[in-house]
Amino acid sequence: MSIFSMEEVALLLWRLTSDDKIINMTADIQLLTTTAVSAGFIHTILGPDHYLPFIMIGKARDWSISKILMLTFICGLGHVLSSVVLGMVGVFFGVGLEKLEFIEASRGNMAAWALIAFGLVYAIWGLRKVYKNRQHAHVHTHSSGVIHSHKHTHTHDHTHVHGQEEGKKITPWVLFIIFVLGPCEVLIPLIMYPAAQSSISGTIMVTAAFGVSTLLAMLGTVTLGVLGFSLLPVKRMGLYTHVIAGAMIFLSGIAIRMLGI
Repeated sequence: MSIFSMEEVALLLWRLTSDDKIINMTADIQLLTTTAVSAGFIHTILGPDHYLPFIMIGKARDWSISKILMLTFICGLGHVLSSVVLGMVGVFFGVGLEKLEFIEASRGNMAAWALIAFGLVYAIWGLRKVYKNRQHAHVHTHSSGVIHSHKHTHTHDHTHVHGQEEGKKITPWVLFIIFVLGPCEVLIPLIMYPAAQSSISGTIMVTAAFGVSTLLAMLGTVTLGVLGFSLLPVKRMGLYTHVIAGAMIFLSGIAIRMLGI
């Protein structure tokens, strides 16, 4: 005669299997969290678009490091949240992973082309600025036969100051829009969807880990870049800093589009 009833045996077996499931789910979430942190860091470092625009634009416009980092944080947050929202919609409404990956790929193409266009326009604007601030030499011959020349710079401040101020206000918004368009390619297929198989709380945990890792990597890389850039003879570049900034952003967009990084 058994000392346990059938109901008690069934309850004991359920508890044992439930504990195993909980342990397995916890281990899976821990592994995914570690993966999320690593993926957030690696995908940021390998993508020059995550830091190069902020470094180049910030130094070209002589922004303080706090202003550069603030813009980096806001753009990075928009970059992560756009993919998080899309992933959450897919998880809750059962949207197929293939459809979400197609949407992310389309967003990635748009962001790359937008970065290319922004860099090209900014470089052209820089060239125009150089042209309008070029020095002109004027030669004068006096009645005594003495010849001398003098140089002056056409800055056109009276007509272009307003436009330059508007440009300074527009640039951060352009960068923000580009980063919202840009997807975190690895977030949805490799992190959010596998975590969703375990629990919603686990999905939130690994997504937060990815987001924090990405933002910290962006802020750290931009900080190092700004400090390193300050060691270069920027003043010798003069007005060409804007041209160089635009060219670097243009090339980073080309690299992303052509190499898929």
